[in-house]
Amino acid sequence: MKILIVDDSPAYRRLLEAEVTGLGHECIIADDGTSAWEAFLKEDVDVMISNWLMPGLDGDELCRMVRESDRPYTYFILFTARDGKRNVMHGIKAGADDYLAKPLDEDELEVCLVSAERVTRLHRKLADHQRQLESLNRDLYEQSRQDILTGVANRLRMEEDLEAIEANAVRNGGGYAITLCDVDHFKTYNDAHGHPAGDELLRAIAGAVRDSCRKGDAVYRYGGEELLVLMPGQGREQARAGAERMRAAVAALGIEQPSGDPEPVVTISVGLAVRDRAEAGGVAAVLARADAALYEAKSSGRNRVNAR
Repeated sequence: MKILIVDDSPAYRRLLEAEVTGLGHECIIADDGTSAWEAFLKEDVDVMISNWLMPGLDGDELCRMVRESDRPYTYFILFTARDGKRNVMHGIKAGADDYLAKPLDEDELEVCLVSAERVTRLHRKLADHQRQLESLNRDLYEQSRQDILTGVANRLRMEEDLEAIEANAVRNGGGYAITLCDVDHFKTYNDAHGHPAGDELLRAIAGAVRDSCRKGDAVYRYGGEELLVLMPGQGREQARAGAERMRAAVAALGIEQPSGDPEPVVTISVGLAVRDRAEAGGVAAVLARADAALYEAKSSGRNRVNAR
């Protein structure tokens, strides 16, 4: 283990260092509480053996600071005179794990360090398990907010993000744009090539839309063959240019439509709405305008961007 020894007595420092290194542990030495605290913040310490009365910080105050830190658990041993039982109780209440009486007994030191090794090993194991659990929880959180088919965010994440961006717009006056993208003649393609091919088509289109977005935009599967793109901080002209990039990126895939279809390749229609002022209806009103714009794009010939 890595053991930090702090004592203002040079004799006791040398004695403790000799005994601790003789038991196979690594030593760090400090001559007062303040320098011990500085060393503790720099090093990953397993055990601290601290004198009770020292210049700067006393042992109980040092122990309290160690316990309040966010560092990995450090086993704290208070080193005090045999008649200092009251000091020991103060130290235990401050968070000390054990104590050693002066003058030093080598066997007592070894017993303390055996206990310390068991406890610190257990704390390290618990910390590892906690990190693994947090990582798994983060993965599950992300997976629960991702559309399995297309790989973009799902409806749950969309609703969370729309609620957050609307709250920010109300609070700070920021604007945003929403685009709804719908695959033109998707049923025709699906009927001609089958559902697996239709799934591949949706994956390809979602990827093309996502890759055409600027950094900071977010793509969600809105439902069926529809995608929603959230564009924070974009005005009408910027958003329209972004929507045109999405439309062009899908057409550039060159995925052939069944023969006889009005378009030779698969395309999307895009409805765009910008929230650039206070709206009584909030997100719902912006979505309604984007949906109406999409309907107009579809009814006026498809493969185009329409804005409201």
